[in-house]
Amino acid sequence: MAMAFQMAASGMWVSDECRNSFMEMKWKKVHRYIVFKIDEKTGLVAVDKVGGAGESYDDLAASLPEDDCRYAVFDFDFVTVDNCRKSKIFFIAWAPAASRIKAKMLYATSKIGVKGALDGIHYELQATDPTEMGFDVIKSQAK
Repeated sequence: MAMAFQMAASGMWVSDECRNSFMEMKWKKVHRYIVFKIDEKTGLVAVDKVGGAGESYDDLAASLPEDDCRYAVFDFDFVTVDNCRKSKIFFIAWAPAASRIKAKMLYATSKIGVKGALDGIHYELQATDPTEMGFDVIKSQAK
């Protein structure tokens, strides 16, 4: 098994694949977003889906399940009013109302540890339905 970063508080492990994919997104810009899933049996946080550089925020939103929790990171590129190109990374904790209570508790208690393993997150969103993480919310926070 690959080396992993353990989160002491929750007993969860963040796989090297998670950190490596995040660093590729952050520095090489090869991914637009990454969705992470916790394997409840092993306690390992692993990559569930990776969106290519050409994919959009709508693709990320469509990839999140309607009845289960996930974490996601999104690399938002934008141009400021001063005509400067910027990039901000958003961490999204997705916990839809239809998900099981056990899953909601597991993701809530592991969130800080997962964020700590992914160095370079600028903003965080907690969403229980798509309207709470709409693209307009992302744009308004990234100013």
